[in-house]
Amino acid sequence: MKSLFAEGLIKFTAGIILVGLLVFLPAGTWQYWQGWMFMGILFIPMFCAGLVMMAKNPALLRSRLNAKEKQKDQDLVIKLSGLMFLAGFVVAGLSVRFGWYMLPKSASIAAAVVFLIAYALYAEVLRENTYLSRTIEVQENQTVVDTGLYGIVRHPMYSVTVLLFLMMPLVLGSVFSFVIFLTYPLIIAQRIKGEETFLEKELSGYKEYKEKVKYRMIPFIW
Repeated sequence: MKSLFAEGLIKFTAGIILVGLLVFLPAGTWQYWQGWMFMGILFIPMFCAGLVMMAKNPALLRSRLNAKEKQKDQDLVIKLSGLMFLAGFVVAGLSVRFGWYMLPKSASIAAAVVFLIAYALYAEVLRENTYLSRTIEVQENQTVVDTGLYGIVRHPMYSVTVLLFLMMPLVLGSVFSFVIFLTYPLIIAQRIKGEETFLEKELSGYKEYKEKVKYRMIPFIW
């Protein structure tokens, strides 16, 4: 348990430093209030969620900390996602420095509220499906979850993350950054196709689940 806590704390701290540098360094100032609001709504709930998982379900926390993708065909998806975050955060900071089409304060605050609602939905997804990890895999004794949000769409985690990620540049107040983050739905759609192919082969009952729940991410659309 101590080693799990240490690993989680190290990665959490590294995340704060990395995101902080990507946002504030290009901005050229610490007086970027949208940046501080973003750091708060991102990392405070994340820290609280980590403590809850450690107490209630350390196996889930361990799987969430594992970022090494086992499926080689997903490497490009992971790299494109990383590039999107890198470009999006840097452009948000540069938008502050050079005044590139910054959104009004009310828009950033509204986006922050939506972000926190999406975070709550993300927590619900984790509660419903204790097999969730950051990589595509089938765990020992894993079964298909088809209740709650999983009874509405097959990939509620991705539905919620799309909402979370699209709110990030709006919280930061950057129009240009938002345009960059619009690539994420396309990236995640490619990941879903590969994941479903894998799950049909490896997870018993998944084909039947696909017949029962028709939509991947958005009810009545896709």
